[in-house]
Amino acid sequence: MAGGQPRDRPGPMPLEPNPIVARLRAYDPGHDLPSLRLRHGPALAELGSNENPYGPSPRVLQALRTLAAEEVYRYPDPQGLGLRRALAAQLGVEPVEICLGNGSHELLMLLAQCFAAPGDEVVHSEFGFAVFAIATAAVGATPRIVPALPTGHPQRRGHDLAAIAAAVGPRTRLVYLANPNNPTGTWFDRAELEACLRAIPANVPVVVDEAYHEYVTEPAIGSALALRARHPNLVVTRTFSKGHGLAGLRVGYAIADAAVVAILNRLRESFNVGGPSLLAATVALDDPGHVATTRDGTRAMREQLARELQSLPLQVTPSQTNFLLLDFGRDAAPVERGLYERGVVVRPMGGYGLPQCLRVNLGREDENARFLAALREVLA
Repeated sequence: MAGGQPRDRPGPMPLEPNPIVARLRAYDPGHDLPSLRLRHGPALAELGSNENPYGPSPRVLQALRTLAAEEVYRYPDPQGLGLRRALAAQLGVEPVEICLGNGSHELLMLLAQCFAAPGDEVVHSEFGFAVFAIATAAVGATPRIVPALPTGHPQRRGHDLAAIAAAVGPRTRLVYLANPNNPTGTWFDRAELEACLRAIPANVPVVVDEAYHEYVTEPAIGSALALRARHPNLVVTRTFSKGHGLAGLRVGYAIADAAVVAILNRLRESFNVGGPSLLAATVALDDPGHVATTRDGTRAMREQLARELQSLPLQVTPSQTNFLLLDFGRDAAPVERGLYERGVVVRPMGGYGLPQCLRVNLGREDENARFLAALREVLA
Protein backbone atom coordinates (compact mmCIF):
# COMPACT_ATOMS: atom_id res chain seq x y z
CA MET A 1 0.00 0.00 0.00
CA ALA A 2 1.38 3.48 -0.91
CA GLY A 3 2.86 5.19 2.13
CA GLY A 4 2.40 2.05 4.25
CA GLN A 5 4.74 -0.69 5.30
CA PRO A 6 6.24 -2.75 2.45
CA ARG A 7 4.61 -6.10 2.04
CA ASP A 8 6.57 -9.16 3.03
CA ARG A 9 8.05 -10.79 -0.03
CA PRO A 10 9.27 -14.34 -0.15
CA GLY A 11 12.96 -14.80 -0.84
CA PRO A 12 14.07 -15.90 -4.27
CA MET A 13 13.12 -19.43 -5.13
CA PRO A 14 16.15 -21.71 -5.40
CA LEU A 15 16.90 -22.69 -8.98
CA GLU A 16 16.95 -26.42 -9.49
CA PRO A 17 18.93 -28.10 -12.25
CA ASN A 18 17.47 -30.98 -14.19
CA PRO A 19 17.74 -34.42 -12.50
CA ILE A 20 20.78 -35.46 -14.52
CA VAL A 21 22.79 -32.30 -13.73
CA ALA A 22 21.68 -32.48 -10.09
CA ARG A 23 23.67 -35.72 -9.74
CA LEU A 24 26.86 -34.32 -11.27
CA ARG A 25 29.84 -32.73 -9.58
CA ALA A 26 31.90 -29.97 -11.15
CA TYR A 27 35.28 -30.96 -12.59
CA ASP A 28 38.01 -30.68 -9.95
CA PRO A 29 41.10 -29.04 -11.47
CA GLY A 30 43.15 -29.77 -8.36
CA HIS A 31 44.88 -26.90 -6.60
CA ASP A 32 44.50 -23.16 -7.24
CA LEU A 33 47.66 -22.90 -9.32
CA PRO A 34 47.49 -19.13 -10.02
CA SER A 35 47.54 -18.47 -6.26
CA LEU A 36 50.31 -21.00 -5.73
CA ARG A 37 52.41 -19.30 -8.42
CA LEU A 38 52.08 -16.01 -6.56
CA ARG A 39 53.02 -17.71 -3.29
CA HIS A 40 56.01 -19.76 -4.47
CA GLY A 41 57.15 -17.94 -7.62
CA PRO A 42 59.64 -19.86 -9.77
CA ALA A 43 60.25 -22.31 -6.90
CA LEU A 44 56.87 -23.96 -7.55
CA ALA A 45 57.09 -27.41 -9.16
CA GLU A 46 53.86 -27.95 -11.15
CA LEU A 47 53.71 -31.70 -11.68
CA GLY A 48 49.99 -32.42 -11.42
CA SER A 49 48.51 -31.79 -14.86
CA ASN A 50 50.60 -33.91 -17.26
CA GLU A 51 51.84 -30.85 -19.13
CA ASN A 52 54.78 -30.89 -21.53
CA PRO A 53 57.81 -29.04 -20.09
CA TYR A 54 59.39 -28.88 -23.55
CA GLY A 55 56.59 -26.56 -24.60
CA PRO A 56 55.50 -26.01 -28.20
CA SER A 57 57.64 -25.98 -31.30
CA PRO A 58 59.61 -22.72 -31.69
CA ARG A 59 57.84 -22.40 -35.06
CA VAL A 60 54.52 -22.19 -33.22
CA LEU A 61 55.77 -19.39 -30.97
CA GLN A 62 57.08 -17.48 -33.98
CA ALA A 63 53.76 -17.85 -35.80
CA LEU A 64 51.85 -16.59 -32.76
CA ARG A 65 54.17 -13.58 -32.44
CA THR A 66 53.31 -12.54 -35.99
CA LEU A 67 49.59 -13.20 -35.59
CA ALA A 68 47.49 -10.85 -37.70
CA ALA A 69 44.88 -8.73 -35.94
CA GLU A 70 42.18 -10.34 -38.06
CA GLU A 71 42.91 -13.68 -36.41
CA VAL A 72 41.71 -12.13 -33.15
CA TYR A 73 38.78 -9.88 -34.05
CA ARG A 74 37.23 -12.09 -36.72
CA TYR A 75 35.56 -15.43 -36.04
CA PRO A 76 37.70 -18.45 -36.95
CA ASP A 77 36.90 -20.91 -39.69
CA PRO A 78 33.98 -22.85 -38.16
CA GLN A 79 35.05 -25.98 -40.06
CA GLY A 80 38.78 -25.68 -39.27
CA LEU A 81 39.34 -26.88 -42.82
CA GLY A 82 43.03 -25.93 -43.05
CA LEU A 83 43.94 -27.93 -39.95
CA ARG A 84 41.71 -30.84 -40.94
CA ARG A 85 43.39 -31.01 -44.35
CA ALA A 86 46.83 -30.94 -42.74
CA LEU A 87 45.84 -33.69 -40.31
CA ALA A 88 44.28 -35.78 -43.08
CA ALA A 89 47.44 -35.57 -45.17
CA GLN A 90 49.60 -36.65 -42.23
CA LEU A 91 47.30 -39.46 -41.04
CA GLY A 92 46.30 -40.86 -44.43
CA VAL A 93 42.58 -40.16 -44.01
CA GLU A 94 40.06 -37.79 -45.58
CA PRO A 95 39.18 -34.37 -44.07
CA VAL A 96 35.54 -35.50 -43.73
CA GLU A 97 36.79 -38.19 -41.32
CA ILE A 98 38.12 -35.61 -38.83
CA CYS A 99 36.19 -33.63 -36.23
CA LEU A 100 37.96 -30.88 -34.29
CA GLY A 101 37.36 -30.20 -30.61
CA ASN A 102 38.23 -27.77 -27.85
CA GLY A 103 40.70 -30.35 -26.61
CA SER A 104 39.84 -34.05 -26.79
CA HIS A 105 37.81 -33.57 -23.58
CA GLU A 106 35.05 -31.86 -25.58
CA LEU A 107 35.01 -34.66 -28.14
CA LEU A 108 34.74 -37.40 -25.50
CA MET A 109 31.77 -35.56 -24.01
CA LEU A 110 30.28 -35.02 -27.46
CA LEU A 111 30.46 -38.72 -28.31
CA ALA A 112 28.34 -39.58 -25.29
CA GLN A 113 25.87 -36.81 -26.13
CA CYS A 114 25.49 -38.13 -29.66
CA PHE A 115 25.29 -41.87 -29.01
CA ALA A 116 24.05 -42.50 -25.45
CA ALA A 117 20.92 -41.54 -23.54
CA PRO A 118 19.10 -42.41 -20.29
CA GLY A 119 18.50 -46.16 -20.19
CA ASP A 120 21.56 -46.91 -22.33
CA GLU A 121 24.83 -48.36 -21.06
CA VAL A 122 28.38 -47.09 -21.58
CA VAL A 123 31.25 -49.52 -20.96
CA HIS A 124 34.66 -48.44 -19.70
CA SER A 125 37.43 -49.73 -17.47
CA GLU A 126 37.99 -49.24 -13.78
CA PHE A 127 40.70 -46.58 -13.36
CA GLY A 128 39.94 -45.31 -16.87
CA PHE A 129 40.21 -41.63 -17.79
CA ALA A 130 37.89 -39.55 -15.57
CA VAL A 131 36.07 -37.95 -18.51
CA PHE A 132 34.60 -41.34 -19.48
CA ALA A 133 32.56 -41.42 -16.26
CA ILE A 134 31.72 -37.71 -16.49
CA ALA A 135 30.46 -38.03 -20.08
CA THR A 136 28.35 -41.06 -19.16
CA ALA A 137 26.77 -39.34 -16.16
CA ALA A 138 26.15 -36.12 -18.11
CA VAL A 139 23.76 -37.88 -20.50
CA GLY A 140 22.08 -39.96 -17.81
CA ALA A 141 23.39 -43.26 -19.17
CA THR A 142 24.32 -46.21 -16.96
CA PRO A 143 28.04 -46.96 -16.59
CA ARG A 144 29.25 -50.55 -16.91
CA ILE A 145 32.62 -50.31 -15.18
CA VAL A 146 34.80 -53.34 -15.90
CA PRO A 147 37.37 -54.34 -13.23
CA ALA A 148 40.93 -53.53 -14.22
CA LEU A 149 43.66 -56.12 -14.63
CA PRO A 150 44.63 -57.56 -11.23
CA THR A 151 47.75 -57.41 -9.12
CA GLY A 152 50.42 -59.67 -10.60
CA HIS A 153 49.52 -58.88 -14.21
CA PRO A 154 52.26 -56.98 -16.14
CA GLN A 155 49.67 -54.27 -16.89
CA ARG A 156 48.22 -54.17 -13.37
CA ARG A 157 45.32 -51.66 -13.19
CA GLY A 158 45.19 -51.50 -16.99
CA HIS A 159 42.27 -52.35 -19.28
CA ASP A 160 41.07 -55.97 -19.34
CA LEU A 161 40.02 -55.92 -23.00
CA ALA A 162 38.50 -59.41 -23.00
CA ALA A 163 36.31 -58.50 -20.02
CA ILE A 164 35.38 -55.19 -21.62
CA ALA A 165 34.20 -56.94 -24.77
CA ALA A 166 32.24 -59.45 -22.67
CA ALA A 167 30.53 -56.58 -20.80
CA VAL A 168 28.97 -55.23 -24.01
CA GLY A 169 25.29 -56.10 -24.05
CA PRO A 170 22.09 -55.19 -25.89
CA ARG A 171 21.83 -51.83 -24.10
CA THR A 172 25.45 -50.81 -24.77
CA ARG A 173 25.71 -47.71 -26.95
CA LEU A 174 29.35 -46.73 -26.43
CA VAL A 175 32.67 -48.19 -25.28
CA TYR A 176 35.53 -46.01 -24.02
CA LEU A 177 39.17 -47.16 -24.03
CA ALA A 178 42.41 -45.22 -23.52
CA ASN A 179 45.82 -46.24 -24.85
CA PRO A 180 48.01 -45.40 -22.99
CA ASN A 181 45.64 -44.79 -20.09
CA ASN A 182 45.50 -41.83 -17.75
CA PRO A 183 46.08 -42.03 -14.76
CA THR A 184 47.74 -45.46 -14.73
CA GLY A 185 50.13 -45.06 -17.69
CA THR A 186 49.26 -48.64 -18.72
CA TRP A 187 48.74 -49.79 -22.29
CA PHE A 188 47.61 -52.63 -24.55
CA ASP A 189 48.99 -53.73 -27.90
CA ARG A 190 47.23 -53.52 -31.25
CA ALA A 191 46.65 -57.28 -31.48
CA GLU A 192 44.75 -57.22 -28.18
CA LEU A 193 42.68 -54.28 -29.39
CA GLU A 194 41.75 -56.01 -32.64
CA ALA A 195 40.58 -59.11 -30.74
CA CYS A 196 38.43 -56.86 -28.59
CA LEU A 197 36.96 -55.06 -31.61
CA ARG A 198 36.09 -58.36 -33.29
CA ALA A 199 34.03 -59.33 -30.23
CA ILE A 200 32.01 -56.08 -30.13
CA PRO A 201 28.99 -55.59 -32.43
CA ALA A 202 29.67 -53.27 -35.36
CA ASN A 203 26.81 -50.95 -34.35
CA VAL A 204 28.51 -50.00 -31.05
CA PRO A 205 31.03 -47.14 -31.33
CA VAL A 206 34.36 -47.97 -29.70
CA VAL A 207 36.36 -44.90 -28.71
CA VAL A 208 40.13 -45.22 -28.24
CA ASP A 209 41.58 -42.12 -26.63
CA GLU A 210 45.20 -41.70 -27.76
CA ALA A 211 45.95 -38.45 -25.94
CA TYR A 212 49.47 -39.67 -25.08
CA HIS A 213 50.21 -41.29 -28.45
CA GLU A 214 53.18 -39.00 -29.16
CA TYR A 215 55.00 -40.36 -26.09
CA VAL A 216 54.69 -44.04 -27.01
CA THR A 217 57.97 -45.87 -27.61
CA GLU A 218 56.73 -49.49 -27.31
CA PRO A 219 56.39 -50.74 -30.93
CA ALA A 220 53.61 -53.25 -30.18
CA ILE A 221 51.23 -50.49 -29.11
CA GLY A 222 51.08 -48.81 -32.51
CA SER A 223 47.86 -46.89 -33.11
CA ALA A 224 44.24 -47.89 -33.40
CA LEU A 225 44.11 -45.94 -36.68
CA ALA A 226 45.55 -48.96 -38.49
CA LEU A 227 42.38 -50.93 -37.62
CA ARG A 228 39.76 -48.48 -38.90
CA ALA A 229 39.42 -50.05 -42.34
CA ARG A 230 38.23 -53.33 -40.78
CA HIS A 231 36.24 -51.69 -37.97
CA PRO A 232 34.22 -48.65 -39.11
CA ASN A 233 32.75 -48.31 -35.60
CA LEU A 234 36.21 -47.34 -34.28
CA VAL A 235 36.72 -43.72 -33.19
CA VAL A 236 40.20 -42.42 -32.26
CA THR A 237 40.64 -39.21 -30.26
CA ARG A 238 43.86 -37.26 -29.87
CA THR A 239 44.99 -33.89 -28.56
CA PHE A 240 47.62 -31.23 -29.20
CA SER A 241 47.86 -30.59 -25.43
CA LYS A 242 50.44 -33.27 -24.59
CA GLY A 243 53.14 -34.18 -27.11
CA HIS A 244 52.74 -30.91 -29.05
CA GLY A 245 52.78 -28.74 -25.91
CA LEU A 246 49.66 -26.71 -26.73
CA ALA A 247 47.59 -27.33 -23.58
CA GLY A 248 46.83 -23.62 -23.21
CA LEU A 249 45.31 -23.39 -26.69
CA ARG A 250 42.88 -26.34 -26.44
CA VAL A 251 42.87 -28.30 -29.69
CA GLY A 252 41.84 -31.92 -30.07
CA TYR A 253 40.55 -34.08 -32.90
CA ALA A 254 38.65 -37.28 -33.55
CA ILE A 255 39.20 -39.60 -36.51
CA ALA A 256 36.14 -41.63 -37.40
CA ASP A 257 33.95 -42.80 -40.26
CA ALA A 258 32.54 -39.80 -42.17
CA ALA A 259 29.01 -40.74 -41.04
CA VAL A 260 30.10 -40.58 -37.38
CA VAL A 261 31.79 -37.21 -37.90
CA ALA A 262 28.61 -35.89 -39.54
CA ILE A 263 26.67 -36.84 -36.40
CA LEU A 264 29.23 -35.18 -34.12
CA ASN A 265 29.00 -31.99 -36.17
CA ARG A 266 25.29 -31.73 -35.40
CA LEU A 267 26.15 -30.94 -31.77
CA ARG A 268 29.67 -29.56 -32.06
CA GLU A 269 29.76 -25.97 -30.89
CA SER A 270 30.18 -23.28 -33.53
CA PHE A 271 33.72 -21.88 -33.68
CA ASN A 272 34.81 -24.35 -30.99
CA VAL A 273 38.51 -23.95 -31.90
CA GLY A 274 39.79 -20.37 -32.01
CA GLY A 275 41.82 -18.87 -34.85
CA PRO A 276 45.15 -18.67 -32.96
CA SER A 277 44.67 -22.29 -31.87
CA LEU A 278 43.99 -23.46 -35.44
CA LEU A 279 47.12 -21.65 -36.60
CA ALA A 280 49.30 -23.04 -33.81
CA ALA A 281 48.14 -26.63 -34.34
CA THR A 282 48.69 -26.44 -38.10
CA VAL A 283 52.22 -25.12 -37.61
CA ALA A 284 52.94 -27.74 -34.92
CA LEU A 285 52.10 -30.53 -37.35
CA ASP A 286 54.83 -29.25 -39.64
CA ASP A 287 57.56 -29.80 -37.03
CA PRO A 288 57.75 -33.55 -36.37
CA GLY A 289 61.33 -33.11 -35.16
CA HIS A 290 60.12 -31.21 -32.11
CA VAL A 291 57.69 -34.01 -31.24
CA ALA A 292 60.49 -36.57 -31.62
CA THR A 293 62.73 -34.53 -29.30
CA THR A 294 59.92 -34.36 -26.77
CA ARG A 295 59.29 -38.11 -26.98
CA ASP A 296 62.95 -39.08 -26.62
CA GLY A 297 63.62 -36.58 -23.83
CA THR A 298 60.52 -37.68 -21.95
CA ARG A 299 61.51 -41.32 -22.19
CA ALA A 300 64.94 -40.56 -20.75
CA MET A 301 63.41 -38.51 -17.90
CA ARG A 302 60.82 -41.20 -17.20
CA GLU A 303 63.46 -43.92 -16.92
CA GLN A 304 65.76 -41.77 -14.78
CA LEU A 305 63.00 -40.73 -12.39
CA ALA A 306 61.80 -44.34 -12.06
CA ARG A 307 65.37 -45.40 -11.16
CA GLU A 308 65.62 -42.65 -8.53
CA LEU A 309 62.31 -43.73 -6.99
CA GLN A 310 63.32 -47.40 -6.69
CA SER A 311 65.15 -46.72 -3.42
CA LEU A 312 62.01 -45.30 -1.77
CA PRO A 313 59.16 -47.23 -0.09
CA LEU A 314 56.77 -47.12 -3.02
CA GLN A 315 55.95 -48.89 -6.28
CA VAL A 316 56.24 -47.28 -9.71
CA THR A 317 53.79 -48.39 -12.39
CA PRO A 318 55.45 -48.87 -15.81
CA SER A 319 54.35 -46.09 -18.15
CA GLN A 320 54.29 -45.09 -21.81
CA THR A 321 53.29 -41.50 -21.03
CA ASN A 322 54.79 -38.34 -19.57
CA PHE A 323 53.76 -39.28 -16.01
CA LEU A 324 54.23 -42.00 -13.41
CA LEU A 325 51.70 -43.51 -11.02
CA LEU A 326 53.23 -44.04 -7.58
CA ASP A 327 51.73 -46.52 -5.10
CA PHE A 328 52.67 -45.94 -1.45
CA GLY A 329 50.76 -48.96 -0.12
CA ARG A 330 48.89 -46.72 2.34
CA ASP A 331 46.84 -43.53 2.32
CA ALA A 332 48.86 -41.11 0.18
CA ALA A 333 47.09 -37.95 1.41
CA PRO A 334 49.78 -37.12 4.02
CA VAL A 335 52.47 -37.52 1.36
CA GLU A 336 50.60 -35.26 -1.06
CA ARG A 337 50.10 -32.69 1.72
CA GLY A 338 53.78 -32.75 2.61
CA LEU A 339 54.76 -32.18 -1.01
CA TYR A 340 52.24 -29.35 -1.30
CA GLU A 341 53.69 -27.63 1.77
CA ARG A 342 57.09 -27.75 0.06
CA GLY A 343 55.83 -26.16 -3.16
CA VAL A 344 55.47 -29.39 -5.18
CA VAL A 345 52.09 -30.03 -6.79
CA VAL A 346 51.19 -33.60 -7.78
CA ARG A 347 47.78 -35.15 -8.41
CA PRO A 348 46.06 -37.22 -5.69
CA MET A 349 44.24 -40.28 -6.98
CA GLY A 350 41.47 -40.72 -4.43
CA GLY A 351 38.90 -39.63 -6.99
CA TYR A 352 39.93 -42.59 -9.15
CA GLY A 353 39.52 -45.05 -6.31
CA LEU A 354 43.29 -45.15 -5.72
CA PRO A 355 43.77 -43.30 -2.42
CA GLN A 356 47.14 -44.98 -1.92
CA CYS A 357 48.51 -43.49 -5.14
CA LEU A 358 49.80 -40.17 -6.47
CA ARG A 359 50.38 -39.23 -10.10
CA VAL A 360 53.42 -37.14 -10.96
CA ASN A 361 54.18 -35.82 -14.41
CA LEU A 362 57.68 -35.34 -15.74
CA GLY A 363 58.64 -31.68 -15.52
CA ARG A 364 61.68 -29.57 -16.12
CA GLU A 365 64.95 -30.89 -14.73
CA ASP A 366 64.79 -28.48 -11.77
CA GLU A 367 61.16 -29.45 -11.03
CA ASN A 368 61.98 -33.15 -11.04
CA ALA A 369 64.91 -32.53 -8.67
CA ARG A 370 62.71 -30.51 -6.29
CA PHE A 371 60.09 -33.26 -6.36
CA LEU A 372 62.63 -35.96 -5.45
CA ALA A 373 64.16 -33.88 -2.67
CA ALA A 374 60.75 -33.02 -1.22
CA LEU A 375 59.53 -36.62 -1.48
CA ARG A 376 62.58 -37.92 0.36
CA GLU A 377 61.98 -35.39 3.13
CA VAL A 378 58.32 -36.29 3.45
CA LEU A 379 58.92 -40.04 3.49
CA ALA A 380 61.75 -39.66 6.00
